[in-house]
Amino acid sequence: MKTWSQLVAHPGFDLGVRDIAAASVGIAAWGLTTGMVLHNAGLSAFEAVFMTLVVFAGSAQLAATPLILAGAPLWVIWATAACVNLRFVVFSAHMQPYFARVSRARRVLYSFILGDISYVMFTKRFHQPAQSDDESDFHESYWLASISTNWVAWMLGSFAGIALATWIPPTWGLGFAGILALLGVSLSLASSKLRIIAALM
Repeated sequence: MKTWSQLVAHPGFDLGVRDIAAASVGIAAWGLTTGMVLHNAGLSAFEAVFMTLVVFAGSAQLAATPLILAGAPLWVIWATAACVNLRFVVFSAHMQPYFARVSRARRVLYSFILGDISYVMFTKRFHQPAQSDDESDFHESYWLASISTNWVAWMLGSFAGIALATWIPPTWGLGFAGILALLGVSLSLASSKLRIIAALM
């Protein structure tokens, strides 16, 4: 198993960064909007930052915040966040064969910072699990680059949104940039009639 520095030096890392770089602007814009919503909803700056770092799931944060502020029971908040994020269970199950050779600690870390766009970009490029150690290293290096770039873009956008919540008017519609980024990446996967029908649905 390669060390972190070896994975970063691997050619797959540069490729992963390049592949997700274009979507990073949309990710940051979506993070900016989420940060603004969390802060404007009544969470303190500390609470919003802490939630962003610990939860790292914009849709779950947006679903849970009004429940927290309304004093809903903890189990309702947990159940809501879990339902919103059920897709990550499917993503993780699909990714398991790709990282079967990786340590459990790394798999836990990789699944924690798994993002929608990282998953889409990875599965678009790699259609089947690695058949050799070299191929496995390439997959892991690419994955590390993708999720790291996604994480940094999200955190920078979210923290900026929390800090600038009272300065940026909602009429700017910055959340739409994030939606466009997700839509663009998703539609790029519509490579067959069945996928086109699924995308339209």
